[in-house]
Amino acid sequence: MTKLNQILAVEKGVKSDVQRKVTDAYHQIQKTPLLSGISRVYQPIDDEGEQLPPESTRVQVQAEAVLKGVGEVLTRLFDVTATKDWANCAAKADVLVDGSVLLADVPVTYLLFLEKQLTDVHAFISKLPTLDPAETWAQDEHTEAWRTEPVKTTRTKKVPRNHVLAAATDKHPAQVQVYNEDIVVGYWTKVAFSGALPQRRVNELLARVQKLQEAVKYAREEANGTEVVDQKIGQKVFGYLFA
Repeated sequence: MTKLNQILAVEKGVKSDVQRKVTDAYHQIQKTPLLSGISRVYQPIDDEGEQLPPESTRVQVQAEAVLKGVGEVLTRLFDVTATKDWANCAAKADVLVDGSVLLADVPVTYLLFLEKQLTDVHAFISKLPTLDPAETWAQDEHTEAWRTEPVKTTRTKKVPRNHVLAAATDKHPAQVQVYNEDIVVGYWTKVAFSGALPQRRVNELLARVQKLQEAVKYAREEANGTEVVDQKIGQKVFGYLFA
């Protein structure tokens, strides 16, 4: 008994072969000289006249025969495709994760859809922003964001000061140098917040997606092992079309 995965394996080759043969047939019937033939026989006006051999050109392409050939190759394609589509209606499998059924009796066409979507989900999760590992983060009790521990820093202000280089005398004024001194005038307490995720959370999500991807692929392979009933659709179609 043929299985669905065997039909899938030959489908591409059948399509390619049929396309080539139909294209060749199309080009063949476009060549008018191949469809044409003549027969000429010469008869002189009397027995003394010059005798000439007959001339003929054979018809090389019969449109009816080309049509029949096209019908035969397309019949094979129609039958293979019908067998696949009919089998797809019955091909189902369970998606098992850690030994438990996550999704039951999933059609193979939906499993293919799941594979594509999970690839996109994996790509999305891999791009999620993560918390700066240089900081220590904790979840804020008032919001869903993450926060760092408070960091206290000082705020300073420059205050001009005088430095006496030489004291005043009765002959010279004092020599004074003016400089600025940084004086602490207050304190900043900084807490950083972030809506990103811890790297361990992203890793956990990626592991879940990968596990489900593997389960879906396994289920698809199992569904594609379904035995098929060969469909004979093409003969009915072309028996009507080319009758």
